[in-house]
Amino acid sequence: ELNVFKPVIAYTMLQSIRLLADVADSFTEKCVVGIEADRECIKQHMEQSLMLVTALAPHIGYDKASEIAKAAHRNGTTLREEAARLGHVREEDFDRLVRPEHMVGPKP
Repeated sequence: ELNVFKPVIAYTMLQSIRLLADVADSFTEKCVVGIEADRECIKQHMEQSLMLVTALAPHIGYDKASEIAKAAHRNGTTLREEAARLGHVREEDFDRLVRPEHMVGPKP
């Protein structure tokens, strides 16, 4: 059996591919080129992220880590401040244990 619509399907598919390629070029030109990261804002958001507490759990245990996160959320403080205030982790140890750059990307 011959499918008489195969040429129409192929034409439509090629047209869709061309459209997607044009959109990608336009998006790059009008939206991506010139974007710069606001490093200070990123740093501030990262320091305020409660998710960083997951790096502490293997060292101080889940219960203490969750206590730190809950207190930081409740008081509007950082994890570092609450860890020191509660006496679970000293600030210098916090900086050594909580390394966001080690928490992202592929693991060897």
